[in-house]
Amino acid sequence: PAAGLVIGLALAALNWGLGMLFPGSIVAGLLLVSWLIITGALHLDGFLDSCDGLLGGFTPESRMRIMRDESVGSFALAGGVMLLLLKYAALAALVQRGPALVVAAMLGRWGMALSVKGFPYARLEGVGRTLKDNVGWRQIVLATGIALLAALLVVGSKGIILLVLAGLAVWAIARFTMHKIPGLTGDIYGATCELVELIVLLALVALERGVG
Repeated sequence: PAAGLVIGLALAALNWGLGMLFPGSIVAGLLLVSWLIITGALHLDGFLDSCDGLLGGFTPESRMRIMRDESVGSFALAGGVMLLLLKYAALAALVQRGPALVVAAMLGRWGMALSVKGFPYARLEGVGRTLKDNVGWRQIVLATGIALLAALLVVGSKGIILLVLAGLAVWAIARFTMHKIPGLTGDIYGATCELVELIVLLALVALERGVG
């Protein structure tokens, strides 16, 4: 969450600067591009691989093999397009875009931390395996404290709602994944980050419109 906070603050500053030059729809598009550049599209890549593997395979073994394939299939293409379109639409619709960027980037990474600790890992090796083997409850408590405090400071009481939604999303993603393969992978961690970010943005749009 601390890394997400830094990324979110950078995007919020960029939003402020771009807002003096362009209308909201263009700012939203430029922010989305900047978001991908800052993160190296690392989590988007995990999301694409997860779409192909979890939705395209017929057995746990084939799904995990597809997720390691570098080629992009139809599920990855469709999923990636829909994800980016929805993120863009949410950014364009938000009035308080700066705070939303901070909270979304932060809670996306908090969701990854929960996934790493809370659910089994599917492979015997890999970057995700290293993370899994070195995360304890102390780190999760610290990550949750950072996420909750920062969310309350940035968006007030809405931060509690967003934290709960993010936690539920992590659980749902993990449960769906474990119906398909024996556990989570690094790709699933990236997909979790992307989906939690999207859910937070959409929730903030709804809250701005007086829903909830």
